[in-house]
Order: sequence, then C-alpha cells, then structure tokens
Amino acid sequence: MKKLMIAAVIGALSTTMLTVATDAAAQTATTTTKPATKAVAKRPQPKRLIKRKVNPAKEAKVDPVPDGAEKWSCNEGLSFDLKGDMKRDQIVTVHWANKNYNLPRETTTTGADRFHDAASGMDLVVIPTKAMLFSDKDSSRLADECKTAAMTEGAPAPTQSNAINKSN
Repeated sequence: MKKLMIAAVIGALSTTMLTVATDAAAQTATTTTKPATKAVAKRPQPKRLIKRKVNPAKEAKVDPVPDGAEKWSCNEGLSFDLKGDMKRDQIVTVHWANKNYNLPRETTTTGADRFHDAASGMDLVVIPTKAMLFSDKDSSRLADECKTAAMTEGAPAPTQSNAINKSN
C-alpha cells in the first residue's frame, strides 16, 4: 500500500513538473522575441445542475377584482377598486396593480378614514373630497385625487365621518 501511495505522489509531482517546465519555456521564448501582453481569459459561467422550470401561473399571478368592488378613478389615468363599506366595515379590500390588499381600519383624530396594512405597506386615506393611496415600502404616493363616479358629480366620499354628520 505504501509503494502505491509513493508511486501516486511521484506521478503527480512529475506531471506537475512537466506542465510547469513547458509553461516556463514558453514564457521565456515569447519574452525574448517581443513583449508579452497579458490576455484576460473569460471564465466560463458555471452551469446550473438543476434547471428551473418556468411556471407561468406563478410568475404572472393576477388577483381578480373582488365582486361588488367600486372603481375609484385617480389622477394620471390611475385607478383602484375598493370592496367594502367604509362607513361600517373594519376591513376593506383594495385591488391595486393586479393584487388584492386587505386593509384594516386605523383610528384617526382628524376625521379621515384610514385603512392601513403594515405587512404589505399599503395605506388608503379617504377625506370628504378625495382618496389617496400610499406605499410605506418606498414612502411614495401611489395614487392621488381618487374619486368614485358619485364623487365626480359632487357627492362627498362615503366615509364614516360623513355618515355620522348626516345622521345628526
């Protein structure tokens, strides 16, 4: 067994010495005739062992607009769909960018209706004249000046504070 190991080590060393000696001889031959420029060889990209199958249903997931949702048209041609009664429901569903978001009601001191989901970062604020849709993820206003068809004709937003004012 020891003789076999020694023979393997000697074989590996001799092979290494042959490749080093030929590389060294090639370098001295090229450096004496002209200056060598280093060529950067591209490394081959590693190949995936397991190819990923594309699942079009998962890649392009689109939530359907909830039944009974009301369309809110916004500035710049944007819009979202809202399902739920803002006067009494504690959770409303907003359909934005082909996805449904369930937004729970947040209490406010200003009289505005606010529906906010911390997990998704979606925030809907409705005042008597308009609604605004925000994203907490990048602190941006996604949609502004959003109104229902009734609001464009002069009706106030269907908010909880407006419902309380009418009953007084």
